[in-house]
Amino acid sequence: MKKFLLTYLYLLFGAFLQGTSMSLFLFPHSIPSGGAAGLALLMNHWFDLPLGFSLWLANAFFLLFALKYFGSTWTFRTILSVAITSTTISILASQVPLPHVHVFIDILGGSILFGLGVGLLIRVGASSGGMVIPALMIASYKKWSLGKVMMGINLVIFLLTSFIIDYKIVVYAIICQFISANIIDFIYEYKFQKVSILSPNWRRR
Repeated sequence: MKKFLLTYLYLLFGAFLQGTSMSLFLFPHSIPSGGAAGLALLMNHWFDLPLGFSLWLANAFFLLFALKYFGSTWTFRTILSVAITSTTISILASQVPLPHVHVFIDILGGSILFGLGVGLLIRVGASSGGMVIPALMIASYKKWSLGKVMMGINLVIFLLTSFIIDYKIVVYAIICQFISANIIDFIYEYKFQKVSILSPNWRRR
């Protein structure tokens, strides 16, 4: 029971950090936090689909793969983390005003919190949804660095979106991904000696 409660406590905290990074630091500058948002923009541009539906479609598609590859428990935790993140964004975006000193300071703060949040979610057997799912699948199969795989996938998508959005936003998004990917790798590879729940246990169970 203690392990169960700790798992969901860390999941809640990780999702909260992720939502905080998006709502207070990244979204005010229109910086996408990952490739799923980029895919939504591309589907909206190519197929004239609504952005909200496109984002849902992108996440639903990858969750179907996650259910087969990682199992129902991992998928449930991922859906829960997405719900907590979305709720955090909705609350903080409307209730917590934050003075923005400089865009690069916000990118740094947002990238750190985002990397910490996603890294923590992965350590407790979940993810933030979106492009983290295929990145985990590729990293697991190829034994590659998780953060670097995420960076590579998102980089391709951001470069494609540069044809339809301001190139400055694409540059900001790439900087954000570079910082957060390194933090995710650090958290994923770090050896926690006293907290057994924080181990790389996202594989199918």
